[in-house]
Amino acid sequence: MPSRQDTSQVTLQRVERAAGELSTAAIRRMEASHEWYRALSAEDRSWVGLVAQAGIAAFIAWLRAGGDQVPVTADVFGTAPRELTRSITLRQTLDLVRSVVDVVELDATALAEPGEEQALRESVLRYSREIAFAAAEVYAHAAEARGAWDARLEGLVVDAVLRGEADDSMQSRAAALGWGTTTRVAVIAGSTPAGSPAGVVDGLRRAAQKVGVDILAAIQGRRLVCILGNVDDPLEATRAVADHFGDGPVVVGPRVPHLFAAGRSARAALAGHSCAHAWPQAPRPVAADDLLAERVLVGDGPARALLLDRIWHPLVGAGGGLLDTAAVYLESAGGLEGTARLLFVHPNTVRYRLGKIADLTGYQLTDQHDAHTVRIALALGRLSQSSRSRPA
Repeated sequence: MPSRQDTSQVTLQRVERAAGELSTAAIRRMEASHEWYRALSAEDRSWVGLVAQAGIAAFIAWLRAGGDQVPVTADVFGTAPRELTRSITLRQTLDLVRSVVDVVELDATALAEPGEEQALRESVLRYSREIAFAAAEVYAHAAEARGAWDARLEGLVVDAVLRGEADDSMQSRAAALGWGTTTRVAVIAGSTPAGSPAGVVDGLRRAAQKVGVDILAAIQGRRLVCILGNVDDPLEATRAVADHFGDGPVVVGPRVPHLFAAGRSARAALAGHSCAHAWPQAPRPVAADDLLAERVLVGDGPARALLLDRIWHPLVGAGGGLLDTAAVYLESAGGLEGTARLLFVHPNTVRYRLGKIADLTGYQLTDQHDAHTVRIALALGRLSQSSRSRPA
């Protein structure tokens, strides 16, 4: 009876001779069992075949070393380019490993010397476990490298939006992040919470994913800026992620059609965030357009233009005493009776005109903050009239 060492050598020689057939059988099993493999390009399929061959060759080397040496990752996966990890997921790689293992297990009876079938199967299982861990390590390293690169691209895109530089370079970077066709965009500004930047961004991303919106985020010192994509209601979407911001106001810019117009939303959000503390009772989150009066006080030109367009010009154009009613109502401490006496009209007329003002401008003069905003708008309107009528 031959010794165990001689028998193991015979088994090893048989496995070596059958290596080519085993890899071919494994690829055939892949083709028959997995649709994703059939959908690969010819080049990627050839790389997968090389990985299968390298796996079997490394298994033979592992057997020759007595099974005590842990396989080196590069021996198996180093034959394929790094780009292959983008075409094939970790789960699909494990499908490949499983196919090879199944083929070798099925042929173990024919390949092994009598009495060594079980030992060969156990060796295959031990080796497949090591290969599975090796595959996970390869994909983990690829994910770390890709995550670091994506984080840098993400920061560059957010910075370009904040600076209003919607150029070709931003377009290519956004496309690399999957934002090439993203629409319905809004920008959020708030303070940075405690914790690592990576942990903060991951939390934001998970919260946004739950409500089905895309997100780009960047931490800029004490300020956290996010860009939401594919969002229908910016305020509602922001409520889902607001807990991941630090203390203080969270300001939402207006929704814009696409990323290249996001600079307008970003300017509004940043301007609102810089002055939101002037409205202590502001909700969290708050729309930047609800902070127009505060933004005017810090010299925000777009807010000044919006107030004139939304309040002053409509009241001037409507006639019917609406502008005078708004001015007198605000100056008379918001009393219907006092306004009616000053205008020589019935209180019901004042009440009717206040309703018309609310319908026309969207601002209720009976609301304290809305009244403050309208008062600022009327002051801006008078200033604009005065500057036009002033002689040169």
